Amino acid sequence: MERAHSLLLNEEACSHLGEHQRAEFVFEWLRFLKKLLPAADRADVKKNQKRLVEQLTVILIGSPGPPTRWLLAHCLALLYRVGDSLTSSLTVDRCNDIIRSKDDSPSYLPTRLAAIACLGALYEQLGRLLVNTFKETLANLLKAMKSAESQGRYEIMLSVEKILRGLGVSAVPCHRDIYKATRVCLTDRSMAVRCVAAKCLLELQREAVFLWTSELENVATLCFRAFEGSNYDVRVAISKLLGTLLATAVEPKQPTAHRQGSRRSSLEEVMDLLTGGFLRGGAGFLRASGDKLKGTSSVSKDIRIGITQSCVVFVSCLGGAWLEANFSALLALLMELVSHTRATHTPADAVCCRRCISFILRATLGSLLGEKAQIAAAKEICLAIGKQKRAVDAAMCDGNVETRVTTTDVAASQHVLVCALLELGSLVQGLGSTAASLLTDTSTALLDTVISVLLHPSVSARLAAAWCLRCVAVAQPSQGAVLLDRCGERLNALKSCPEAVAGYSAAIAALLGAVQHCPLGIPHTKGNVVMGLAEDLLRSATQNSRISIQRTQAGWLLLSALNTLGPAVVEHHLPRMLLLWRCTFPPSIRDLDMELRRGDHFTWQVTLEGRAGALCAMKSLVIHCRALLTDDVIGRLLTPLACAVALLTKVPTLIKSYGNLIKNTSVVFRLRVYEILALLPPKTYEESFGIVLKQLVTDLTGPENVVCTELTLLPPLCHSDDLALLGPALQDMDQHYIEEQLQGSSVGGGTLEYDPFTICVKCQDVPAPLPPPTALTTAAIQLFGVIFPHIIIPLRTQILEQFTESLKQLKGVRQQTVQTHVTAALCSVLKHLGSSRVGLGPEEVRKPALGLLVGALESSNPLLRCMAAEGLSRLVQVVNDPAFTVSMTLVSFDKLKTARDAVTRTGHALALGSLYRYVGGISSPQHLSACVGILFTLSQDSTSPEVQRWALHSLSMVMDLAGPLYHGHVEASFTLVLRLLLSIPPTHVEVHQSLGRCLNALLTTLGPDLQGEGQSVSALRTSCLVGCAVMQDSPDCLVQAQAISCLQQLHMFAPRHVNLASLVPSLCEILLDYSMLVNLCSSYLSLRRAVVACLRQLAQKEALEVSEHAVALVKELPRRDNTQLDVTIKEVGLEGALFSLLDRESDPCLCQDIQETLVHMMSSIATGKLAHWLKLCKDVLSASAESTAPVETNQEEDGERDDDASVFHAKSESSGPFTNLRWSTRVFAVECVCRIIAQCENHGHPAHFDMALAQEHRLHESTDFLVLHLADLIRMAFMASTDHSDKLRLSGLQTLLVIIRQFAAIPEPEFPGHVILEQYQANVGAALRPAFTADAPPDVTAKACQVCSAWIASGVVSDLRDLRRVHQLLASSLVKVQAGKEVPSPLYNEGTSTMETLAVLKAWAEVYIVAVQSSKEDCGGAGGAGLLTLVQTDLATLSRLWLAALQDYALLTLPQDYSAQLPATGGTFYTAETAEQARPHYFSSWAPILHATALWLNSTGFIMVDDGPANLSRPVTPTSMGQSTSMASVKSPEDISSDRLHLILGISVEFLCSPHSHDQMENISSCLQALQALLEVSWPRSKVGNDQVLSVELLSVLHRLIVTREAPGVQLAVLELVRQVVCAAQEHVKEKRHSAEVDDGAAEKETVPEFGEGRDTGGLVPGRSLVFGALELCLCVLVRKLPQLSPKLAGSPSGGQGGSAWSLSDSDCRLVAAALAILSDLPSICSPDGSVSILPTVLYLLMGVLRELVQQPYGGGTGGSSGGVGALGLVVPAALQALRAVLSSPMSRSEKSRGAWAHLLRCALNTLLDFWDSDKPNLAVDEVSLLTALTIFLLTASPEVTTAQTLQTRCIDKFKASLESKDPVVLSRSYQLLMSVFQSQTGVAVPFIQALGSCVVGHLQGVERRRPQSSKELQAIQDGVRALEALVFAADEMHRPQLVAILLPILISFLLDENALSSAPAPARTLHESALQDLMRIGPQHSSVFKALMASSPHMKARLEAAVKGNQESVNAKATQLQVPSKTSPSIQLKTSFL
Repeated sequence: MERAHSLLLNEEACSHLGEHQRAEFVFEWLRFLKKLLPAADRADVKKNQKRLVEQLTVILIGSPGPPTRWLLAHCLALLYRVGDSLTSSLTVDRCNDIIRSKDDSPSYLPTRLAAIACLGALYEQLGRLLVNTFKETLANLLKAMKSAESQGRYEIMLSVEKILRGLGVSAVPCHRDIYKATRVCLTDRSMAVRCVAAKCLLELQREAVFLWTSELENVATLCFRAFEGSNYDVRVAISKLLGTLLATAVEPKQPTAHRQGSRRSSLEEVMDLLTGGFLRGGAGFLRASGDKLKGTSSVSKDIRIGITQSCVVFVSCLGGAWLEANFSALLALLMELVSHTRATHTPADAVCCRRCISFILRATLGSLLGEKAQIAAAKEICLAIGKQKRAVDAAMCDGNVETRVTTTDVAASQHVLVCALLELGSLVQGLGSTAASLLTDTSTALLDTVISVLLHPSVSARLAAAWCLRCVAVAQPSQGAVLLDRCGERLNALKSCPEAVAGYSAAIAALLGAVQHCPLGIPHTKGNVVMGLAEDLLRSATQNSRISIQRTQAGWLLLSALNTLGPAVVEHHLPRMLLLWRCTFPPSIRDLDMELRRGDHFTWQVTLEGRAGALCAMKSLVIHCRALLTDDVIGRLLTPLACAVALLTKVPTLIKSYGNLIKNTSVVFRLRVYEILALLPPKTYEESFGIVLKQLVTDLTGPENVVCTELTLLPPLCHSDDLALLGPALQDMDQHYIEEQLQGSSVGGGTLEYDPFTICVKCQDVPAPLPPPTALTTAAIQLFGVIFPHIIIPLRTQILEQFTESLKQLKGVRQQTVQTHVTAALCSVLKHLGSSRVGLGPEEVRKPALGLLVGALESSNPLLRCMAAEGLSRLVQVVNDPAFTVSMTLVSFDKLKTARDAVTRTGHALALGSLYRYVGGISSPQHLSACVGILFTLSQDSTSPEVQRWALHSLSMVMDLAGPLYHGHVEASFTLVLRLLLSIPPTHVEVHQSLGRCLNALLTTLGPDLQGEGQSVSALRTSCLVGCAVMQDSPDCLVQAQAISCLQQLHMFAPRHVNLASLVPSLCEILLDYSMLVNLCSSYLSLRRAVVACLRQLAQKEALEVSEHAVALVKELPRRDNTQLDVTIKEVGLEGALFSLLDRESDPCLCQDIQETLVHMMSSIATGKLAHWLKLCKDVLSASAESTAPVETNQEEDGERDDDASVFHAKSESSGPFTNLRWSTRVFAVECVCRIIAQCENHGHPAHFDMALAQEHRLHESTDFLVLHLADLIRMAFMASTDHSDKLRLSGLQTLLVIIRQFAAIPEPEFPGHVILEQYQANVGAALRPAFTADAPPDVTAKACQVCSAWIASGVVSDLRDLRRVHQLLASSLVKVQAGKEVPSPLYNEGTSTMETLAVLKAWAEVYIVAVQSSKEDCGGAGGAGLLTLVQTDLATLSRLWLAALQDYALLTLPQDYSAQLPATGGTFYTAETAEQARPHYFSSWAPILHATALWLNSTGFIMVDDGPANLSRPVTPTSMGQSTSMASVKSPEDISSDRLHLILGISVEFLCSPHSHDQMENISSCLQALQALLEVSWPRSKVGNDQVLSVELLSVLHRLIVTREAPGVQLAVLELVRQVVCAAQEHVKEKRHSAEVDDGAAEKETVPEFGEGRDTGGLVPGRSLVFGALELCLCVLVRKLPQLSPKLAGSPSGGQGGSAWSLSDSDCRLVAAALAILSDLPSICSPDGSVSILPTVLYLLMGVLRELVQQPYGGGTGGSSGGVGALGLVVPAALQALRAVLSSPMSRSEKSRGAWAHLLRCALNTLLDFWDSDKPNLAVDEVSLLTALTIFLLTASPEVTTAQTLQTRCIDKFKASLESKDPVVLSRSYQLLMSVFQSQTGVAVPFIQALGSCVVGHLQGVERRRPQSSKELQAIQDGVRALEALVFAADEMHRPQLVAILLPILISFLLDENALSSAPAPARTLHESALQDLMRIGPQHSSVFKALMASSPHMKARLEAAVKGNQESVNAKATQLQVPSKTSPSIQLKTSFL
């Protein structure tokens, strides 16, 4: 294929190829040429032009296929445009000659079609250059048209359209001729020709004014005729034409219109045309009147649906502004149309007509208008409803005059009202909470108007009004409860009016249905009210026969609706409901027989209605309250059900007795029985199977049964893939709402009055239940599928054979109907069997089943064939026998070989593809080859496109099912698919669609292999790209959609080979192309879905490129009708265009994809598009129709500074690129802002959150950072927080919260000491205030509380006056909480008040926690203390509420077993009925409340304050005081404190044990901090210390936490808590010991028990011992951080690396230190024996840690660093401290344990001494730390430990060695330690003095020879002197003089003479000075020795005197220096202090 990429066709390469490859080669060359020509050098093109024209002409006369001819035509025209255009007329002549040719053979046809295509392209590109030949060409084409077949007509129409486009106004002379020719084509029998004719006329109307002036009526009639018998594509094309023409007639675009004196048509005239068509169809006057005489005048549905779509196009073309201006006129005309008797003279017509009008309203109002205009439209509709209702009321009043007229009036008005009310409901629901102004507007009185319609005589109007009220409740949840009350009151008041009973009960049911969409719910008591109403209605039904039926229906309707509220509400009413069900049915079957003898047709009608209603309520219970269906409840339902089933058999006799009057009711009754049975487990009603099955078989095959709408019945039983075979009717489409009318045969669509019970179903759009007979068939089939698998085999066989028999006896339509039903029932059975993995049965059951399916497979109905194929694949799955499967395929093979008719071939072809669908795919290569062979043959059968289509579809399934096995057939398949793509005529669109599916399946089969580099793979890739190119150029949208999904697949597997530069623009063009008419009659939904899905995938990987290609496209685009989206991309890029699209689309799947695409594109932010994205979000947010700050701060409290209000009145600044966006789009924009912030945090530069850094970077490079856009972020959050829409307010507050959390700590570089958020405090206040107004929804207030606490706690604002404003909001909500449950009339569920209350309490708790923490940190500084004073005023109230909330939480977390113990009324803040709803709110807020309560208890020290209300700042109601206070009267303060302590401990321990706490780190921290705060107070400590079991349990929970949580913060907090628990135990033991000592009077002194663990045995029981638990925990921490401690781990890889102590992080070191501290405390809480049993462990761990710490790598600095490297500086002292604590333990002195301790400590000392001899060569030993440890032993341990001879000697040796050290630091520390040893008790010191004294003296004497050179050396010498001095003073009085005589000469030797002093280094001088001072200090103390020494040594005396003299001089010199500047010193001081 690479050889095809050249300017001239490579004829040599071409000649070697076969025919089919040549076609592909030529196509690829033309594709290349199309791209090359515009970019090529003109000279080059001109040089080769002649040759090129020749080559192209050769292709032209070589019979090219459709895609090739279009491409050829395009290239030829392009060549003349780029090159020399002079010879183009020759080519035109050549083409004309070909068209004139008389050769009519089929082989010549492609050439003729190619010539036609070339003409079109030449004129389109060259336009007026060819104007001379134009008339002749056109005449030639139109002449050829007369004799052309459909392909020719199609191609000629396409060409004429292009000619018109190219010539523009020059073509005017021929416009009439073209119009005449096109008229004929518009009603052509070929649908494709109709479509192109419509497009041609659309082009013609640009210049041909007569089309929308004088000929308008004729064109309209023509279009109506074209709609008749049309398909979906034709309706789309013609409605586009007709709509555009009408729009142009009303508002002409061209100035030419005035020139010709034409006039504009008015809206009324245009609508008259459409109305005429709608009522009379496309017929002329005479025919219509003739029909009227015969009474057969019903206009076909396709005309009506076409006209509906035209009307939508018409309004869309005129645009939103026009619609806004003319809406009332349009509405009046539409209402007039729907009230016309001709439009609604049968119920099915009425439904269809109403749907059409509803569609027009929804499609225009819903998409074209912004929110403000929608509100205005809603008001208009409301006025229209009021007008209609008044007219009806008037007619009803004087109804006695002319009754006949009034009935028609009422009938007409009902249709008007239904359309108006449903649209009003849709508008309100779409507006959501922004519709608030609509409801409060008194001029329209919307609610009154709608409620007034509830009394309308017509049921459909009443139900529509009820639905409208439901929409109001969904949009405005606060209205739900109000409307319920209102309707309930009216229902009670008007109980005797049938319309009122029916209307108000429907409204109540609808409002209850709305609750499912409102998370805030309704008050629980409303359930009781509804239950009461329902019971009352059912009881009083029999009192008045006039309204019996209405009351019965109303009662059961209310109960059905009540059940939708879910188990929480229904469980309270279930017993009463069960009683009502029991009363409705006779108690037994015998009573039922007696019943039959009584009554008349009316009583039976009431009875059946009542029972049907009861069953419906049962169904509702089963669907919505599964949790309540215990075996007992099901048992109680079965009795009435058994009666209902028995009654089924009696119904025929009733109908015989009472005629058809009760027939309809009986149908509904049967339907209800089937529905409820299908939902219950079949095992429960086994005994009724016989009756039910008999009835089902009758319903499916009997003469009574109605033609069921196939399209409701069959699609669920077909496979979704196969439905594609049935054309667009079953695809998703924008016009689905009206298009589905066409499928309904005679029934028409569904509507609410067919089943009023559906009004409470959960759905967004109005339900459309089908007529009962149709619904009955569907339910029967469903139930048959459920029951059949549970019956015995013989019965199965019998039923299936009965089905077969009944089919044989029937003929014609009746047979088809029964066949459809029977096959559907069988497929339903097989589906159930397949999903439950149960077999069908033996051969005798299979045979009839197979017979039925094969019969259906050969049915003429394509839908039935699809279902049969699916049924066969299920049968194969259920039988699960390979032999059976093979036999099935052979049957199909045989049929396909012999059958010639298309029906059989299509059915069996599909069966081949689907048979292996549920058995794991095709696994036999032979079978695969056979299948492929047959399907290949069928797919080339050009005589029947239908067969080709089904065969190709089947082939695509075979590819999917064969998987890798298919690889051998891939090349052949590609060849086949391409050959067909290049040759099948464009009129056979369906075949192209199947080819698209094959291509997709081939790509999936190849998968990642497509990335390969081999020649064969490359060829396959090219084939694939060629195939996609052919499909992309297809005129059919579905084929284009498949091309896009193929390219998407290719991009997934081989992204390098998909050219984004061409793909992205083509995708954007599709989106752009269809934007002009908004989304309705624009492109196909499936095409838009494909485009967006593809964009989503591309954006995931290459967001930036996608964005750039899109913008590039718009710049290059030729000037078109400048569409909205075009402008959008120019201004705001593809992202902005997607936002616009998102706003207009209503398809949820598409919207989801658009959102995901935008999210992926947002990930390109990092590459510097931050400002662009933020501006985009801001534009979207500003694009509402009016200022977004409705709830502005005009009610400023007491004239407070007004800056809050003046911050922003968020008006949308300039109009911006977006207008009137919906609130949902704006919510998404706000979510995007949050995403952007998160993205900057996760993947961004640190400068995003650092102002100084951002400004610095900004100077050097042009990068952008988030912090620089803070003002915009705050502004967006503000705009959203103050919007009308509640959802948007929630998003805005969430954004504000995110901003506060992220930016609170960032300092403001220009004002040190301030943060950047400080300047926005007024904005934050203004954004929060509206959320605290009285009418704000609770969820908004709750979110705002969260923001308040974050703001106050963030510390941004330190000034109390500024803080007060936000604090005030929280304080106001606290007042609301104190009011408690006494809310007069709640609007929402009680659970919401729990949510709000807890949000307030949580917010206060968070503020209090921060206040306490900051006041601790400030230690009395202003900030924290100030915040604390703010909270302090309310603390008494708060503490009480917090305790109450914690008590509630504790109750709600109790296991299910304790539910009986819960208080019957509920807790303080929740009611018993709403406990389930309240639970999540408690779960989300208890932790901060717990922490705050603990801090409060800590601050009060558990001392009970007088809690009387007198102290409170505001009165507290009894409710808010909680239960704790109500008990206060009975309990002592001690008990109350104890309760509080246990509450907090219990909650914490329960939570920390819970396995769900994995994602709640903050909660874990809160628990731990709360427990720490408690244990800081002595009273709780004593409680915990007293209670050993509690302490042990606490430790085991903490141990588990340490093991499962890695977060260092959590682990440190755990260890701190353990320390506190151990501390509590220590205090307890001390106290016990103390009291025992005081209590000396005990007689048996010897038997005083040992206090502490281990008692007198020393045994510690694991699980019950606190010490053991603490040991375990410390061991766990130490071994995890230092695995070398464990002998097991020491050899393992993880623990083997030496020196890992040096790799510990900071937090690890703190953990180790904390664990050691705990270890050292443990002996003190043991008895002496206990201490002996734990001491080895404690010492082992201590020594082990010490060993790890003192072995340091050689690079780690010398031993002198004392662990100063990094964080180890923390651990070494901690280890030594712990050692000291253990050695000084009183247990080592205790008589009982003394000996054992001494022995163990000696061992420890021995171990310590061994540490010096490191066995690891690469490690040095930290001598200093070891010597320190040694010294601690010597000083702290009892002498019997250290005076053991061998140990003592080793200790002395270690010191000796250290004194020899060359390292001055080691030396210095050695002297210091020796000094402390010398000063210790005599027994220990003497040996050291004797052994080391001489060493010290020797060292110091050597100093004279080597003076100190550094400060470290100096320090060492000075420490040596101190040690020697200590030695001197340690000696006896008698020996001391001799020692002083040694010390003094050494000191004198340090003195320097005058000369040496001046030149000596600083350390030597310092030594000189310190020696002199020592001499002056020590000399006088030992004067006799001193004098003797001076006398004996004159040399020394002279040296000393010189030094003293020198010192005196220097002192004097310093004094004089100081006196000089003394005068100026005060000023300097002042300055300094001032600074």
